[in-house]
Amino acid sequence: MTDFELAHGYDTVNVFRHAGAAKVELNRPDTMNAWDEPLAVDLLDALRRVGEDEEVRAVMIVGAGRAFSSGADLKAPFDPTPDGHPDVYARLTRRYHPIMRAVREMPKPVLAAVNGPAAGIGCSLAIWSDLVVAAESAYFLLAFVNIGLVPDGGSSLFIPARVGYARAAEMAMLGEPIPAPRALEWGLINRVFDDGSFEEESHALLERLARGPTKSYAGTKRQLNRWLYAGMEEQLELEARIQQEMAASRDFAEGVGAFVERRAARFAGH
Repeated sequence: MTDFELAHGYDTVNVFRHAGAAKVELNRPDTMNAWDEPLAVDLLDALRRVGEDEEVRAVMIVGAGRAFSSGADLKAPFDPTPDGHPDVYARLTRRYHPIMRAVREMPKPVLAAVNGPAAGIGCSLAIWSDLVVAAESAYFLLAFVNIGLVPDGGSSLFIPARVGYARAAEMAMLGEPIPAPRALEWGLINRVFDDGSFEEESHALLERLARGPTKSYAGTKRQLNRWLYAGMEEQLELEARIQQEMAASRDFAEGVGAFVERRAARFAGH
């Protein structure tokens, strides 16, 4: 197995390098790599670093420990809006959307290696990538509905583009885990590897991309962006505005309370 060396360490993210390959690792394993403000800041800087480094020809995003990412850290405080509700609009537009743009606009292939659960914004992060591989035991979960929210982080755009309306609606409205083999069958991801060989197989694919025609990959990415995601900015704005509406609902307050208290939510529909 290839030996990657630590090139830059942040508080919540690590960047490893080997030849033309870079590996960006979410590094909050004690929270299953849940997103908080420092992780968003570190991840954006890491992605910009490897994106601007001409010696890096392919990038992998992976999670430390047993998860890819469990989604937003619901225990992390939100700044309030003037009317006292969590300002999710600001978090999405100032923190999450720039990360998505960094992935989509990077002129080199980005491979998400999903080593465990990918939930909420963690699922969105995986699906932003050009190629997605997963360990057989991994799963994908649009968990937003389970706390009274709607899909965000571009998932209302990227997931229908991959799997179509019916399956996207099922993921968004039922909030059930999609095991990696089913995700492959649906076309949500590209490949599934056995748990025991996952790291070796995903590294081999990363190295293949790093040895490939980088400008060709970048050109293909521009074509696909234009075809699939020409309306990305408008959809991101719509997501953020609808999510802000949901953040002011009593169902969201109940959903977060139930999550923190580890009980079933009792939604009232308002």
